[in-house]
Amino acid sequence: MDPAHLVKAFFLMLPTFLLGCLLFGRWRWPLRLPAAVLFGILVPLAVAAFIPGVMDYLVSFCTMASIYAVLSLGLNAQWGYNGHLNFGVAAFFGMGMFTMALFVSTAPTGPLALYAQQLFGLNAPFLVGLVAAAVMAGVLGYLVAQPILHLRIDFLAIATLGIAEIVRLIFQNERWLANGPQPFSGIPQPLSCVFKAPRCGWLPDWFLDATAVLQPRDYAYLYLVIVVIALAIIYAMLEAMVRSPWGRALRAVRDEESSAAMSGKHVKSLRVQSFVLGCVIMGIAGGLYAPFMVTIDYSHLNPLFSTFLVWVMLMLGGSGNNKGAILGAFVIWAVWSGTGYVTSGLESALSNIAPDIARRMSFLRWAFVGLLLAAIVLYRPQGLLPEKKRVSRFLRGVPEN
Repeated sequence: MDPAHLVKAFFLMLPTFLLGCLLFGRWRWPLRLPAAVLFGILVPLAVAAFIPGVMDYLVSFCTMASIYAVLSLGLNAQWGYNGHLNFGVAAFFGMGMFTMALFVSTAPTGPLALYAQQLFGLNAPFLVGLVAAAVMAGVLGYLVAQPILHLRIDFLAIATLGIAEIVRLIFQNERWLANGPQPFSGIPQPLSCVFKAPRCGWLPDWFLDATAVLQPRDYAYLYLVIVVIALAIIYAMLEAMVRSPWGRALRAVRDEESSAAMSGKHVKSLRVQSFVLGCVIMGIAGGLYAPFMVTIDYSHLNPLFSTFLVWVMLMLGGSGNNKGAILGAFVIWAVWSGTGYVTSGLESALSNIAPDIARRMSFLRWAFVGLLLAAIVLYRPQGLLPEKKRVSRFLRGVPEN
């Protein structure tokens, strides 16, 4: 096996191990961990040995799917556990994306300042930018929640959709804020010194020697590890929260608000907390997205990509189930990526026969996703992994200790 492919397989082992933990989650503990470890080691080595040509594509695919999985988890915290019909996902995703860019980049100086404008550039570390992205998205979510969370579901959806458009138009037109309609370029990538000179002096020599066989374009392998670690932490945090009394109170408010209020639950406070939590997670997704793209602009806040696609992911995976939210993100992103090859092939085949139809082939992707959404609603409304109904031990006939 080529040394470069072996090092790439090493970077893929942690994401594959975490995937194995989800796949073997129903197994007993003595078998779950060894199975996940073997899965995490053998699968990357097999891919590197037999189909190394697909590794770069798989890394790019998994990175985007993982970022969408974080978005889907944020939406699940709102809709799946508290019933918020948030059609403004793009607003909080964009807030995190641009906040990260402003914090980690350097403000342009000299002649460059005439062409690239931004409010500030702190050149802060990646983790500081990620925390700032989460905080700013949470602050925006809190300010939005106060006037609109009392609305009914349909009016709430319209209000959040309008807020997303307001945020998009602000970033599009206010050039002093984040370069307006022009691309915001040069966003630093964390730990890029692993692959670029000067190398990271604080890293151990054996790691620098091992990664010396890789090229700067192979940075995506390292960033996939960063994104997957963030996804795993958010998933574990949400699982702990929804299994707590606070999480049970959220579901009580979702299922029967009046009964929850009669039981002494502070309904409005719980609804605001759930909404803000989802916004914070969406801001983290935006913070992870900006360094991956390096260049961003307002077009990344298109509601079709930043809101509609996330809803399809959550509905397919299963709202109220965090594993389902992650599964739906990967499945729908695979569908979206696969249909891109289909439409490109049809466009090439029809370009000389029917050029007018060939130019419209890209819309077939959205038509297919729309048909898939209709099929989910009609035949599998609970999703691939439905929410688990938790019953008290007393009702199951198990004596309380």
